[in-house]
Amino acid sequence: MRVTHSWVLGLLLLSGCQLTQPTTTASNETTTDTSLPKVVKPVTPPVVEVKEPVPPQPIETPQNQEDVWQRIAMQLQMQIPDQKKVDYYRKWYLKHPSHLKTVSQRAQPFMYLIVDKIEKRGLPMELALLPVVESSFDAFAYSHGSAAGLWQFVPSTGKMYGLNQNYWYDGRRDVNASTDAALDFLTDLNKRFNGNWDHAIAAYNSGGGRVSSAIRANKKVGKPTDFFSLRLPKETSSYVPKLLALADVIANQEKYGLKLPPIANKPVVQVVKPQEQLDLAIAAQYAGISVSELQALNPAYNQWATAPNGPHQLMLPIHSVDRFNKELSKNRGKGMTVVRYKVKSGDTLSVLANKYKTTTAVIRTANGLKGNNIRVGQHLLIPASTKGNSAYTLTASNRLQKTQAKARGQIKLTHTVKSGDSLWSIAKANKVSHQSLAKWNGMGPRDTLRVGQKLVIWKNGADGAIIRTVFYNVRSGDTISGIASKFKVKSQDIVKWNSLHKKKYLQPGQKLKLYVDVTKVSV
Repeated sequence: MRVTHSWVLGLLLLSGCQLTQPTTTASNETTTDTSLPKVVKPVTPPVVEVKEPVPPQPIETPQNQEDVWQRIAMQLQMQIPDQKKVDYYRKWYLKHPSHLKTVSQRAQPFMYLIVDKIEKRGLPMELALLPVVESSFDAFAYSHGSAAGLWQFVPSTGKMYGLNQNYWYDGRRDVNASTDAALDFLTDLNKRFNGNWDHAIAAYNSGGGRVSSAIRANKKVGKPTDFFSLRLPKETSSYVPKLLALADVIANQEKYGLKLPPIANKPVVQVVKPQEQLDLAIAAQYAGISVSELQALNPAYNQWATAPNGPHQLMLPIHSVDRFNKELSKNRGKGMTVVRYKVKSGDTLSVLANKYKTTTAVIRTANGLKGNNIRVGQHLLIPASTKGNSAYTLTASNRLQKTQAKARGQIKLTHTVKSGDSLWSIAKANKVSHQSLAKWNGMGPRDTLRVGQKLVIWKNGADGAIIRTVFYNVRSGDTISGIASKFKVKSQDIVKWNSLHKKKYLQPGQKLKLYVDVTKVSV
């Protein structure tokens, strides 16, 4: 039989293996050939998985939110009771999201400042929402009860808490000062009512005496003394529910499908103290902003300048503060323009003060005068505005003019206040309500009048008149004065009724709207 090479090779390999195997003796002891080195298998170390360190997650706090509304929401703690009035106002807010949108826009410059002050005092964050209920966050708001500003201080309470009110300045509209005053007042009320914030907030609206009286009345007959059990004026009984409903809506925007315009959770304004009286136009120039923007941030200033005797402070956009301070430093003492005036026959300090939109006291101070006597030919230094009155759009006089110009009826009358006049007597003589008369003139019904003051009175017809709306087609050769004469109306009324202020000429075929007393003319 033929033997292949592969088989022979296999046999040789087998023999070699047998030579190296250990032999077994009768006693089963194993002997090892020590002439060969030991083969040691390397030990493989265990595989250790190296994990990247996980950075610590930031802790969510009210202060690190991007939106001030969320910062507020995270700190609202007052209990929301199951009450019909709370439910009513909650539904109202949700049905009027445009109202809260307007509020958010108005609050944008000031809300961070207010929230920061509340946090530093450790007060309930619900108080940050009070300006929404009080004034819809309108710093120029003025109520029928003569209350002014975001926090709606009446004159007496404002003075009690250090808010000066004069020709130049009304601290009730100073957002920084009035916020401090409001929080002081609310803190005092909370102490008065032993920590009961419902009672304190109600007292902020109607007075501590009224709430205390309501509590005593309930105790006397054994009734509960919680806010919702008290007998209070209608406005106050709705005041706390409005605030609580608003707090619930703010805290649960997602739940209610509401999205408020965000307010950046960072300071956007800063108070500066220039330590001198400044023309607002010059101050705006220093800051690099418009006069109207400066006035909107500083609604306390009634006139074209800050108050001569202080407070000397302004609220500015934070990005403009450095520029303002540099310009102020370079121009120290030049923040007011002074006119050198030669006194003429008939001049008095009051006439000059009215002409230059200032006060007799300011003119006296500027000239070292002890009294009001001046003489013809005398030279006076009169602080005056650098720009015309129209440039200071938010002064008290310009705001009043805008209010009085708003049409409230078909006929506009003007009354000049005489000695002995009151809102009630003027209203009675013109057969209108004194509340309406006050509103038309930017006043409260209890405000006092001054002799020479101009009031507007709106009526739908003069006494005994029958007013009809007439549309007249302009013919060739017609003039406004001619049409006015024909229909027994005033030329200026035709211009106002048809917005013709910027139009020089009438066009044939043009249609004019007239309010005509048909008892005087045949139409």
